[in-house]
Amino acid sequence: MSVTVRVPAKVNVQLAVGAARPDGYHDLANVFLAVGLYDEVTATPADELRVTCAGPDAAQVPLDRTNLAARAALALAERHGLEAAVHLHIAKDIPVAGGMAGGSADGAAALLACDALWGTGADREELLDICAELGSDVPFALVGGAALGTGRGERLTALEVGGTFHWVFAVAERGLSTPAVFREFDRLAEGRTLPEPVASQDLLDALAKGDADALADAVCNDLQPAALSLFPELADTLAAGRAAGALTGLVSGSGPTTAFLVRDAAAAREVAKALRASGTCRTARVAAGPVPGATVV
Repeated sequence: MSVTVRVPAKVNVQLAVGAARPDGYHDLANVFLAVGLYDEVTATPADELRVTCAGPDAAQVPLDRTNLAARAALALAERHGLEAAVHLHIAKDIPVAGGMAGGSADGAAALLACDALWGTGADREELLDICAELGSDVPFALVGGAALGTGRGERLTALEVGGTFHWVFAVAERGLSTPAVFREFDRLAEGRTLPEPVASQDLLDALAKGDADALADAVCNDLQPAALSLFPELADTLAAGRAAGALTGLVSGSGPTTAFLVRDAAAAREVAKALRASGTCRTARVAAGPVPGATVV
C-alpha cells in the first residue's frame, strides 16, 4: 500500500519584511497564493526512512534527513510513538531553490501522506503545528488557496479571492539561498528603522475582486532588492517579461524565480514564449491560482 499527495508551489504577491528578531527570524506580512505547479510525494512502507527524488533538478534535492519530507515523517512518527519506516519518493516539478517553496511543499505533502499511511488520525491543528515547526512556508503548502502569513509567515489567515490569476514563472539558471537573501536584506537595511510589516489593503481588495490590473499595481516584495543585489541578472529577466506584455513582474519570495502576472491564459503562453527566447532564464512555466493545498490523490 502507498499514499500519494500532490502539493502546489506558491508565489508571494506581497512580502513585507520587518527587522531581524532576537531569534534571527524576521516578522513578515506574507500574502501567499498557491499556483498550479506541483510536486507529488508518495509514502510507501519500508524497513527504514528513505528519500528518493526524480524530475527536473532532482540532483539538487538532498536525500538525507535534512530534507523537509524526511523531517516531516520523523516529526509525525515521534509524536505518535511510531518508527518512521517509510520510503518517501518525491516527483519534483516545482523549481528547486527558486523561491516557490518546493522544499516546504514536500514537507507538507510527506506529512499528509504519512498521516494517511500510518492512520495516525492527526487533526488539522496538529498537522499545522508540525508544519510550523518544520518551516515558515510549510503550513501554507498544507492549506493552499490564498492566505496572509504573519509572525515569520507560519500564522495563517485565509483570504478571499474573487477569480483566477494567471502567471508566468521564469526559472533562473541557478538557485539562491533563502538565508543568504535575508542576510543581504539585513545588510541593505543597516541603519534604517524598518516599519512594522502589514498587508496592503489595496492588494487584499484586488485579490478579493479578482482584479488582475489592481493586483499588478499592488504587488510588492521587500526581499527583491536583496535578491537583485546577489543575482543582478534577474533585472534582465524582469525587463524581458514586462517587455513581452506582462502586467507586472517581481522576484518570487527569496528568488531567484521571477513571477509575471498576466491577463489570461493566452497572454501567459505569449509571455512564456518570449521569456524562453530572451536568453535571460533557463525556462518559463505557466500556472494559475489559487489552487488547493496538499491533497491525497
